[in-house]
Amino acid sequence: MKTENRSPRINHVSWGRLEVEGRAEPYKDAKLFPGGSREWNWRETGTNHVPGIQQTDVQELVDHGAEVVVLSRGMKECLEVPHETLDFLKERQIPAHVLPTVDAAKLYNQLAETEPVGGLFHTTC
Repeated sequence: MKTENRSPRINHVSWGRLEVEGRAEPYKDAKLFPGGSREWNWRETGTNHVPGIQQTDVQELVDHGAEVVVLSRGMKECLEVPHETLDFLKERQIPAHVLPTVDAAKLYNQLAETEPVGGLFHTTC
């Protein structure tokens, strides 16, 4: 895998804080993808705990070349993942993993070692 387009590692995750390789400031919520990361601003796509992660949120990861996606549901799993979002990934033959945030971060880091992975990380509830 090319180094410049690999997915950034998560260095630390705790309540309200996600520290990502190559970024000085921690995120609260973040989108990680091959070649970079950015703040995940829910207002951009109408994401909320219910109905949950929107198709547009995962589309951005796919656009950046993610071939597998990790979706975190928050520390207490309050963030929903609607069937439409999972169906969107399934139609594109992109494996999706839906986990509580700490588990999602661990899996994401494992996948990032060998695959172009994208992830959405919510670090509170």
